[in-house]
Amino acid sequence: MGKPMAVLAVAVLMASLCSPARSDGSDHRYKEGDPVPLYANKVGPFHNPSETYRYFDLPFCIPAHLKEKKEALGEVLNGDRLVSAPYKLDFMKDKESEVICKKKLLKEEVAQFRSAVIKDYYFQMYYDDLPIWGFIGKVDKEGKDPSEYKYFLYKHIHFDIFYNKDRVIEINVRTDPNALVDLTEDKQTQVEFMYTVKWKETNTPFDKRMDKYSQSSSLPHHLEIHWFSIINSCVTVLLLTGFLATILMRVLKNDFVKYAHDEESVEDAEETGWKYIHGDVFRYPRFQSLFAAALGSGTQLFTLTVFIFILALVGVFYPYNRGALFTALVVIYALTSGIAGYTSTSFYCQLEGTNWVRNLLLTGCLFCGPLFLTFCFLNTVAIVYTATAALPFGTIVVIVLIWTLVTSPLLVLGGIAGKNSKAEFQAPCRTTKYPREIPPLPWYRGTIPQMAMAGFLPFSAIYIELYYIFASVWGHRIYTIYSILFIVFIILLIVTAFITVALTYFQLAAEDHEWWWRSFLCGGSTGLFIYAYCLYYYYARSDMSGFMQTSFFFGYMACICYGFFLMLGMVGFRAALLFVRHIYRSIKCE
Repeated sequence: MGKPMAVLAVAVLMASLCSPARSDGSDHRYKEGDPVPLYANKVGPFHNPSETYRYFDLPFCIPAHLKEKKEALGEVLNGDRLVSAPYKLDFMKDKESEVICKKKLLKEEVAQFRSAVIKDYYFQMYYDDLPIWGFIGKVDKEGKDPSEYKYFLYKHIHFDIFYNKDRVIEINVRTDPNALVDLTEDKQTQVEFMYTVKWKETNTPFDKRMDKYSQSSSLPHHLEIHWFSIINSCVTVLLLTGFLATILMRVLKNDFVKYAHDEESVEDAEETGWKYIHGDVFRYPRFQSLFAAALGSGTQLFTLTVFIFILALVGVFYPYNRGALFTALVVIYALTSGIAGYTSTSFYCQLEGTNWVRNLLLTGCLFCGPLFLTFCFLNTVAIVYTATAALPFGTIVVIVLIWTLVTSPLLVLGGIAGKNSKAEFQAPCRTTKYPREIPPLPWYRGTIPQMAMAGFLPFSAIYIELYYIFASVWGHRIYTIYSILFIVFIILLIVTAFITVALTYFQLAAEDHEWWWRSFLCGGSTGLFIYAYCLYYYYARSDMSGFMQTSFFFGYMACICYGFFLMLGMVGFRAALLFVRHIYRSIKCE
């Protein structure tokens, strides 16, 4: 893709992400008595954020003219399904105990509401693009035995709305604890749904109205924990990398002196250590096509992550800019597929591979394939549950079109450019015709123990921050401190690169020349540690339950951790390759 096209695409993306979801094209300015758009979004169990349903899946009062709001791609992917709400909150018009409707709840509807109250259902709405939440009922646990519990539905909602001149600044929702409907028994019940509206003036400017939603994550004690975790990570990283650097530099210096001395003293002196295998160290790895594809996919995901961080630091992902992150992920992933094609094919051709078309197909499927299969399974689960996480057919068609018309052509163009780049693999040493036999090594020098050692250190540098990320993605917290997250990401890359280089040196010193795949696996092993943390978070830190939530959590986290595996594996291998080239350039190899 040409540079002007790339710049134009990024500019269009920025414009589409920065514009907030408009309420009926309104500029958020109203006169007294003007209708202000209020949309009911979804209901669902409070502890299962993925398991959400349409608001009117519960038998609430349906307005006479029910209309659905048109939504952007990211909003649909986020599970938002906005419809006009039954409440009328006109600008600066107070209302006192206004009746929406009188309704006779049938036995089945009472049972439906009771089931929702037992599962701690909450509702979410948007008023002039401001999010509001509330619980739909409560459980009275005065009786010791669960059979004596009483279940109540709230029938009266209070809206407190703050305005500044002609703009809505803030809205709070309260439920009247005295206006209750008893749902304990399966019997028909007469309900009168009501609401009260109170308007109050405030001095808060319009551009600060979203600040309150991001304050929770930047409270002083939260910030202290974040900074403490970063300082802790930095100190750990500096100490360990300092120790490793000192050891490596000393050992390498001794090696260089020893090898130089050997060359001067006896020409045919027996070589030992990493110099001994100079004829094998640049022998191309097995499964070259898969290796190049993994490298290409990892490079693409790395680029995607960097772009997402740039948008986050610029301030695009402000709280409740609905679906902006999902839109960005889909669009940037599509636009960066050329990078995957170029990196993969050029490296494959450097490794003297011949079937570059098959390599390109493998690159295209390596990350998208598992993601597509996971999505198909989880979307089927969501359809069975009739949850809002189930994507409509139109959205699936849009994603397929993006993949067909943008991702695939850019991948192919990148592949052709990579094939024609004619770059050569710069090996400082000639490779011998037959590989040397690798000497028997102790168990702890095997691939699995080395991966465990390589993954633990980078994971320990990020695990405190992981809790906050999980609590925002799989909970109701809001994550806004992207600057801290970016620092953590940089630390993760440095530690991954360093630990992979150190382990590669020890592997070569033990005369094991099969370092290519090992360096990739060691770099990516942090992804496996993050998935292990998912198990701990699910069972020890969250209250998630049910088949749908469990499958969504472990399914999509598997895809994310696999993405981390490819990205960090690429970082580990690139660092190891630079190091290996450097040390073999520094000695004379025949």
